[in-house]
Parts: sequence; structure tokens; C-alpha cells
Amino acid sequence: MTDKPMMKTVIAERPGVHAGPAQLPRPVPREGEVLIRIAASGVNPLDIKIFEGAAAHARQPLPAVLGLDLAGTVEALGPNVAGFREGDARKPANLSMREAAALPLIFITAWEGLVDRAALASGSVVLVHGGAGGVGHVAIQIAKARGAKVFATGSEPSRAYIEGLGATFIDYRSESVEDYMARHTAGSGFDVIYDTAGGATLDASFQAVRRFGHVVSALGWGTHALAPLSFRAATYSGVFTLLPLLTGEGREHHGDILREATKLVEAGKLTPRIDPHRFGLDEVGEAYRLMKEQRTRGKLVIEIGSAG
Repeated sequence: MTDKPMMKTVIAERPGVHAGPAQLPRPVPREGEVLIRIAASGVNPLDIKIFEGAAAHARQPLPAVLGLDLAGTVEALGPNVAGFREGDARKPANLSMREAAALPLIFITAWEGLVDRAALASGSVVLVHGGAGGVGHVAIQIAKARGAKVFATGSEPSRAYIEGLGATFIDYRSESVEDYMARHTAGSGFDVIYDTAGGATLDASFQAVRRFGHVVSALGWGTHALAPLSFRAATYSGVFTLLPLLTGEGREHHGDILREATKLVEAGKLTPRIDPHRFGLDEVGEAYRLMKEQRTRGKLVIEIGSAG
């Protein structure tokens, strides 16, 4: 037994096997760190890859505590922490903890692509592949807020949602790249394309970008022919949101980006799409199963509340 303060966690013991809720000693914040009492934690595809031991790029050996996104309150401060106080809850005032927990990873990923890499300007013609997905629905809203004309691909069931965000819907299953380029851009292509799917979708993006345009991908991990991109004198950027978390380099900028998220949310220009299913800490396995089976309509969130 230990007399140290404890906390509840969910741990991946080995690939595909979790123990939880489990008890671990509560961390003590070191210099420059704060301890957060988590109220809710968003679920991301990366969580499942880590859980299954299939995320070598995340450099996360097992056993490991699961979870990336969170919303909560500052419980304790380490030495030399400035700008935070115990009890702080830095989230948009008009979002619940559950809603706020859904935003960090997907917003940072969308913002880094559109703003940091593509330098999106007002009046740009933007295509978002996977407009109803986690990163995709946020990318649409960022692009709209910055004055872009936005198109987004999806399947027919997602049409109403995508159009409700103010984007022009493209059914990628029934319309070829050449057809939707001709119909929406007179064949010239899109100024900025954000690919959230990778694979053949990224190849299609190289064909659909206009001359001197820019393609961004959050899943550009395969082998791709660059000739279509090169012949358009267009450029490409990859987004790897984990890099600052793994290396510390650029981590402060993530804070800057999340402050931009707060501005957009509080201005009524950004709303996270939350799946109606509700899960507690003892139901993480069910949440992961639902996401893996692609039966979600928005971000899944694990609600932890005041569990210590």
C-alpha cells in the first residue's frame, strides 16, 4: 500500500488489452508543469493505434496511460509556472468540458495545415477532403472564418451536415476529380486542398490543385507520384501534430493555436461536432470499438468528471 495520492487511469497493458479504471500515483508537477484534473477526454484515431501497439510514429511503448485530448482544471502548479493559477479552466466560455475536450488535436491539425502551412488568404478556393470528419469539419469552419470559398468531399449521408457548415458538397463516390474540377473551378483547380484521408485521396489532390496552389495532408505517409503536383508548379506540406509533443520543439505554438480556437468558438464561428454516445472511464473499450467500426457521428468523448 502507498500513502501517496492516487488517480484513476485506463492503461494499455499490451496491444489490444487495457486495464481500467486502474489506480496510479498522482503525478507531482515538475518545473514549468501544471497538474490537470481531467473532466473529459476526446477520443482520436491515434488513441486506438496506440492501444493496439500500431503507432510507432507516436513513440509510445506499452504499457501506457491512454488518452491525448483533455479539458479540465488546474489542480497544482510546479515551480516557475507563469500565467496559470490553481482552479483555472482555460476553455471557451460557451463550451462544456465535454465539448472542449473534443477540440485540441483536430483544431491544431487543421490550423497548422491551413494557416501555418498554406497561409490561407481571404478569397481562396479551398477543397477539404473528408469534410464531415474530425479534422475536416474543423478545417471547413476555419477556412470559412478566414473568408475562403469552401468545397468539401464526403459520402451522400454527410451532405446535409457539410452544407450546414457553409461548404459546397462533393460526392467523391459518384463524381471524378476531372468532373468536379470542371464543374466548380472551370477546370483550373483549387487554391488550397486539405487531405485528411491519405492514399488515393492525396493522389487525387495533386490532380485537383490549381497552378501554384498548395496541398496539405495530415496522412501523407504513403508513396506518391509527385509529377501531377510538379507539372502545376504547386507545393505540398505534411502536418504531423505530434512532433511538438514528442520533441518539445514548437510546443508553445500549440498554446497559441488553442487560443485562436477559443476566439473562433466564442465568436460563434466554430462548433465541434460531438457524437451523441456518452462514455465514462470504465467504458473506454466500448468507445474505441465504436470508432474502429466507423459508427460515429462526430467526436467521441470520455467523461471523467471529478474522478480522482
